[in-house]
Amino acid sequence: MEKALNRQKVLLQHLVPSSSSSSESALSASICLAGDSAAYQRTASFGDDIVIVAAYRTALCKSKRGNFKDTFPDELLAPVLKAVVEKVNVNPSEVGDIVVGTVLAPGSQRASECRMAAFYAGFPETVPIRTVNRQCSSGLQAVADVAAGIRAGFYDIGIGAGLESMTANPMAWEGSINPKAQSFKQAQDCLLPMGVTSENVAHRFGVTRQEQDQAAVESHRKAAAATASGKFRDEIVPVVTKIVDPKTGEEKPITVSVDDGIRPNTTVADLAKLRAVFKKDGTTTAGNSSQVSDGAGAVLLMKRSLAMQKGLPILGVFRSFAAVGVDPAVMGVGPAVAIPAAVKSAGLEIEDIDLFEINEAFASQFVYCRKKLEIDPAKVNVNGGAMAIGHPLGATELFDCFCYRCPLCCNPIA
Repeated sequence: MEKALNRQKVLLQHLVPSSSSSSESALSASICLAGDSAAYQRTASFGDDIVIVAAYRTALCKSKRGNFKDTFPDELLAPVLKAVVEKVNVNPSEVGDIVVGTVLAPGSQRASECRMAAFYAGFPETVPIRTVNRQCSSGLQAVADVAAGIRAGFYDIGIGAGLESMTANPMAWEGSINPKAQSFKQAQDCLLPMGVTSENVAHRFGVTRQEQDQAAVESHRKAAAATASGKFRDEIVPVVTKIVDPKTGEEKPITVSVDDGIRPNTTVADLAKLRAVFKKDGTTTAGNSSQVSDGAGAVLLMKRSLAMQKGLPILGVFRSFAAVGVDPAVMGVGPAVAIPAAVKSAGLEIEDIDLFEINEAFASQFVYCRKKLEIDPAKVNVNGGAMAIGHPLGATELFDCFCYRCPLCCNPIA
């Protein structure tokens, strides 16, 4: 009984900020409600919350074949940087830092491209920008870095962003490999192709081909339904660009505003016909793996008190963050350990969370993580995931911030 009462107390601390003057029911002033922040009066402690006030992304497009195949990376990032300040009437000069998660491009080149994008978007030279690389979690790490900077008092407003052009920068190892790695099993495993780690997950934890194919079908079904119902419409910034005919070289201007990798008619029977890619008699196929994609996204963060002062909408609260290492041979199981750590950091438990977003790099790791955490499938990736929408590495985890603008959600970020 005591444990239950303590949990209730923690939940109420997250969900019910106190008000010194409002006579409304406390529950009507949920801390996670999207809407007009000026409608509620907060105590100083809640004013210190780090909140997201704007979140925009590009459409996600298939690399080398999709609508962004002829778009430079800086031209993907610029529209979302511009949108997160312009849509909420924040002066770009007020931004204290921009952090961009990105994985594949050479560090100094990508940093310069990001700086160029900031200038295209109207930011003055006084606003700094940097990149961060935590592989597929880079976009989320960028948001966490900005939240930490604001909490530490380094600046008042920041942008966490993510960018990847897998057309311009495909996955490849550059340079030689240190022979010393041969003497360390875990070091060798760091060099495994990602698809091989997926096969390892399936084999080690007993995830069947049927389960993986079914997960892929569900991802496409949910993403198609979300698209059809307009759920993505407000978060996608149209990008005016060009596409080049590979045969004639003819350039055609286009505006891209819809994800182009979703296949609404995908069936388990169709996926069952595909051959395993990484291992003979394996279970990982092109159909139950994430798509290689191009895209970008950005979120604008500040303290709740400043958002209230400016009268800005509060889309969400950055509650907690966790990064936990795992065996590189099964690298995709990270969410199974990072999510509990983030939830615990927020003073909550798994069953307290309404909705989850788990990376769909491969169906094997997605299915394993969902089962390991004993999460109701109806709570996970409710609008589809990377198998359907796409997986631009440096930007993917940033899209967790877009997924749920639901008044009942209070999601620790993991």
